[in-house]
Amino acid sequence: MTILLVVLIVGHSVGLVTAAAALLSPQRSAEGSVAWILSLLTLPWIAVPAYALFGRPKFRGYRSARTPGDSPLRDAIEGLGDRVAPFRVKLPQERGGVQAVERLVRMPFLRGNDTELLIDGEETFRSLFEGIEKAEHYLLVQFYIVRDDAMGRELRDRLIDRARAGVRVYFLYDKIGSYSLPRRYGRELEAAGVQVSPFRSNRGVASRFQINFRNHRKVMVRDGVEGWVGGLNVGDEYLDGDPELGRWRDTHMRIEGPAVLGLQLSFLEDWFWMTEAVPELSWEPVEGPGDRPILILPSGPADEMETASLLMQHAIHSAADRIWISSPYFVPDEGVMASLEIAVLRGVDVRILVPERADVWLVHLAKFAFLERLLAAGVKVHAYQPGVLHTKTLLMDSDVASVGTVNLDNRSLRLNFEITALVADPHFARQVERSFEEDFRRSRIFSVEDVIGRPLHFRVASHAAHLFSPLL
Repeated sequence: MTILLVVLIVGHSVGLVTAAAALLSPQRSAEGSVAWILSLLTLPWIAVPAYALFGRPKFRGYRSARTPGDSPLRDAIEGLGDRVAPFRVKLPQERGGVQAVERLVRMPFLRGNDTELLIDGEETFRSLFEGIEKAEHYLLVQFYIVRDDAMGRELRDRLIDRARAGVRVYFLYDKIGSYSLPRRYGRELEAAGVQVSPFRSNRGVASRFQINFRNHRKVMVRDGVEGWVGGLNVGDEYLDGDPELGRWRDTHMRIEGPAVLGLQLSFLEDWFWMTEAVPELSWEPVEGPGDRPILILPSGPADEMETASLLMQHAIHSAADRIWISSPYFVPDEGVMASLEIAVLRGVDVRILVPERADVWLVHLAKFAFLERLLAAGVKVHAYQPGVLHTKTLLMDSDVASVGTVNLDNRSLRLNFEITALVADPHFARQVERSFEEDFRRSRIFSVEDVIGRPLHFRVASHAAHLFSPLL
């Protein structure tokens, strides 16, 4: 009994000290602090190890590596601002208040870009593989999930072919997202001359147990003139669908023009963090066949501000006529929730597209607690029916749209490294609008009765999951 009492006292004491640390963290949201503090005080034996693994709200190591005084990284991009200055475009303030976004990320909208919206796996992988074949000097390839299946092996073989043809190939994948990728996969690439690195947030002894931050970006760049970004990872399910959940619905986009350098810079920072090496890349902007203004917006836990959440709130507040958002994981923070409610009160057409079925059950449960409040406010929520909805797209009014990797959940808004392509162009916005309309036709609209009419045990479970939403 004495030993048990000592264990209890020590456990709760450690939980209390850790809860104090969570309380004093200035970067964490109030909801996140409450969730951690409750867990640490009530279940310290579980919550304290979990906090060590997942509790850090900011990625200090990456920030210091990204912004040193003098470093090879800074030397490599010296003068980039002057090079892209001729392509900088000043958009009217009424077009979504884009100047605020430029200040947020310290990157300008650049003109001279062509775009191609890529719907689902067949179009996306066709375009990606064509780009790989056209590479003459270098390829930068980054995905969150890479599987060792037919699609993954096809990507591997194509990269090996280009490397053997003399193209410099750099391959970056997230260590946690691609946890099932065998070491053999990387060794085969390296044997052909491909430079391979997993992305980890625990690059040292001091952060050995830090696994909270993941690189959710999906980026490919060819020769600094053509790039791809969007929601698709590398796996057979993106073509064949999931045996249990059905077909996979996703969106990617191809960019040709000066904005590609934004994708390249994002990749370079991630690569430098892991390898401390700076590949020799071209930083001369090349004008594409189109003239669409694009801003590339990386976001993540190394940012001083909560870039992804602020971008989403700003877009919602700036919408005059409509704001349509597609997100497979819908666990928004309080700022985004309030922005959506205020937009409805202003008369904006607010629509959220979410999957009917989700591949993460806890997130699926938490979603219903948020839906009840939004539906009561007048937000239209569409549930996609045919299969897994994985798109991360946004449409604001008739001239601003985005394609990227950001989900409307705490992990994407605060903890993951993400990237978004923001396009201020009516023609591209119309393409995104048509893709939304097609998805809406394949969806059903949630009603308040759909939520409150569910069994009591389901509603209790959804609200319980809601309490832990800042941790999801």
